[in-house]
Amino acid sequence: MAPGCPAARVRARGEQCLAHQRGEKRPDECGSPSASPAMLEHAYPADELMPLTCRGRVRGQEPSRGDVDDALGKFSLTLIDTLDTLVVLNKTKEFEDAVKNVIKDVNLDNDIVVSVFETNIRVLGGLLGGHSVAIMLKEKGEYMQWYSGELLHMAKQLGYKLLPAFNTTSGLPYPRVNLKFGLRSPEARTGTETDTCTACAGTLILEFAALSRFTGTSIFEEYARKALDFLWEKRQRNSNLVGVTINIHTGDWVRKDSGVGAGIDSYYEYLLKAYVLLGDDRFLERFNTHYDAIMRYISQPPLLLDVHIHKPMLNARTWMDSLLAFFPGLQVLKGDIRPAIETHEMLYQVIKKHNFLPEAFTTDFRVHWAQHPLRPEFAESTYFLYKATGDPYYLEVGKTLIENLNKYARVPCGFAAMKDVRTGSHEDRMDSFFLAEMFKYLYLLFADKEDMVFDIEDYIFTTEAHLLPLWLSTTNQTMSKKNTTTEYMELDDSNFEWTCPNTQILFPNDPMYAQNIREPLKNVVDKSCPRGVARVEESFGSGPKPPLRARDFMASNPEHLEILKKMGVSLIHLKDGRVQLVQHAIQAASSLDAEDGLRFMQEMIELSSQQQKEQQLPPRAVQIVSHPFFGRVVLTAGPAQFGMDLSKHNVGTRGFVATSKPYSGCSEITNPEAVKEKIALMQRGQCMFAEKARNIQKAGAIGGIVIDDNEGSSSDTAPLFQMAGDGKNTDDIKIPMLFLFNKEGNIILDAIREYESVEVLLSDKAKDRDLEMENMDQKSSENDSHKQRPEETSASQDLSLVSQEPEREESSDVTHLDSLSLIDADSDSISISNQEFCITEIHEADVQETESTELDNQPQEQSQTETDSSSNVNWDNKVQPMESILADWNEDIEAFEMMEKDEL
Repeated sequence: MAPGCPAARVRARGEQCLAHQRGEKRPDECGSPSASPAMLEHAYPADELMPLTCRGRVRGQEPSRGDVDDALGKFSLTLIDTLDTLVVLNKTKEFEDAVKNVIKDVNLDNDIVVSVFETNIRVLGGLLGGHSVAIMLKEKGEYMQWYSGELLHMAKQLGYKLLPAFNTTSGLPYPRVNLKFGLRSPEARTGTETDTCTACAGTLILEFAALSRFTGTSIFEEYARKALDFLWEKRQRNSNLVGVTINIHTGDWVRKDSGVGAGIDSYYEYLLKAYVLLGDDRFLERFNTHYDAIMRYISQPPLLLDVHIHKPMLNARTWMDSLLAFFPGLQVLKGDIRPAIETHEMLYQVIKKHNFLPEAFTTDFRVHWAQHPLRPEFAESTYFLYKATGDPYYLEVGKTLIENLNKYARVPCGFAAMKDVRTGSHEDRMDSFFLAEMFKYLYLLFADKEDMVFDIEDYIFTTEAHLLPLWLSTTNQTMSKKNTTTEYMELDDSNFEWTCPNTQILFPNDPMYAQNIREPLKNVVDKSCPRGVARVEESFGSGPKPPLRARDFMASNPEHLEILKKMGVSLIHLKDGRVQLVQHAIQAASSLDAEDGLRFMQEMIELSSQQQKEQQLPPRAVQIVSHPFFGRVVLTAGPAQFGMDLSKHNVGTRGFVATSKPYSGCSEITNPEAVKEKIALMQRGQCMFAEKARNIQKAGAIGGIVIDDNEGSSSDTAPLFQMAGDGKNTDDIKIPMLFLFNKEGNIILDAIREYESVEVLLSDKAKDRDLEMENMDQKSSENDSHKQRPEETSASQDLSLVSQEPEREESSDVTHLDSLSLIDADSDSISISNQEFCITEIHEADVQETESTELDNQPQEQSQTETDSSSNVNWDNKVQPMESILADWNEDIEAFEMMEKDEL
């Protein structure tokens, strides 16, 4: 329990909220659910409430949000999704009115394409949950005496409308279906998809089985079981993991990464809960098999990191999505409490840092995707952990969630999703799951038994927190419970194989138990990336140091090189100047070091690919517009991730070029009169790109061109190169900066030698020819920026693996790897031949290092193919090179157009 927050006070606050929900307190005293009345007042019968504009979201009348809108079917989604929540909140009269509205107004025969997954968990589950509590209330004799199973009849009608989606040879459902026309017919406008996510196909059994058990119609349960059986058979047999996306016709894995978050999450959840609800041993066997694999490969306490199903020791990414926050709650149901506490505490620390859980965050707890659509998974896990441990600390967590919702998300018409947790900006969105799950779990967290009109322990929660009665396990059993699971692996899990764990026996309500597990993690977000409790504890004591992370590696650091050797990783200097990393696990000092080396290699791969995807910019153009070129010579240039964005300035920047002194541009410019109001030419090397830009900007230049010093490099043979900043804020750089490979740079240098005055245009794309006929005299120059030296640059955690380099620091000894080729000699020789890396982290001590290792670097994204120095243009004959250059430019344009199409 946090200091100054006694359990009694936290519970008192929860009781105030409960009191208000019974009408005894004003809304502003506890931040109670005013969203449901707002939904009816401003949005009904629409599917969702738009809380900023106080109106309903009707599909087709609002701008499309892509796949997100597939949950909307013009069937009053939020009202159906919230039915059983009203009963949990003791709003029984409102529940009765809501059921009447659903029966009277909802139409399930709309000509609209919906997600099978979302419609199942939200609408079918909502109808079944509403029916479950309706018959319970009717049995109690006070409410719902008129009810005759109308919600169940609607659920059955909807179930039949979803069945056409299962018309595949595999039994896996199509991801979408038309409520009126089914699939494949011209009117259906769907049925051509080939892929679906694992969770989409594996999160059906609870609702479909419940529908079969309630109605006595077995077909629904049979279809859901067939889909689960197929997924089980298609698991990777060595790792026992499943991928994220699968082909519904062939069963081939389309995305072969595996985790417990988006795309897979509720598949694991439904295996365990299907055993609880249906009593079928095969579901528990499958869950235990998968769970063993999860804890063996994915769980890196307190982190849960995606891996490759065929090489589960390799992490597939360096960030986590918010949907995995459900997993601690599932671990509580499993009975594995320690890792549940660890992961939950890590997530809570992230929430305390950002107020909400970002949609995705990195392993060092920076925001990866900044949105937060008010997801309930963390509240769900908080509730289950409190039920398992009795630790009032989790009441404090719930109090924080409530306060953050009221302070940051509450708006006059409800609660608005966060567009960016860093800025606190809102999105005009309130998904139905917010009322269906978030309110339910937060209420139950603080509720005592006497606050409830029924015993919540008699029900199981679906993934949408809908309530299904446990007595369904003995009703209308249509499937044999005989163990038919194939190739089941016997696991050392005897405590949990055949019974639901009794947490009161296994983990008595001893708050100190959870507190002792949480303690090492309480400040984990403010420290470097954790590697489990043992690793965290080592970092505080005198034990071994945490392993070297890829983002921290510097080739100039002898200690880092020694650590690599210990991990079995060696550096090989190639002829073309690149450096190759090779790991031989057998050469590692120990098995733990070998594991660290494998993870280091994978981090290198992931960091590079991630940055390439996130920061790739389109090419720019340097166009020679002076006599005798007149715009006919256009050079492919690499962009900069700082300075003027040429794509937003149609006229570009035009000016005469001048060579800076010093040519490196790494110190104060000694010929400012020559570069003032001109575009400065500099050579690559010796300092950061951003420092060059600041120096010429201070001298009055209106733009800058950095020419590669690697003899023979050319845009003809090398991928696009882009310049990144120095890890600090680069907003002070206002001028445009472009990068030319050696071949293209020599064209400008040769033109200067031939004609002295050479004028160029820096732009996002080539302008019309004969530019001397146009009036393009507008130039911009801002000279108020100040110079920043590398010695002042702190160790930045914002890595740029595209080209965030302390370029080649030939004079200051700060070195980096411009390009790496990674080979794991003991893991099927994983060779990354065309993904080059640049790992940068500049320290003052690094700049002063005198015993560093010099690396002859290539451009960071340059191909491994060695370029022929004879490709330089001979300007003795000027007509042919220009035509050749123009032809090359056209080829480049066509190539980049093809790349853009591929990206789309």
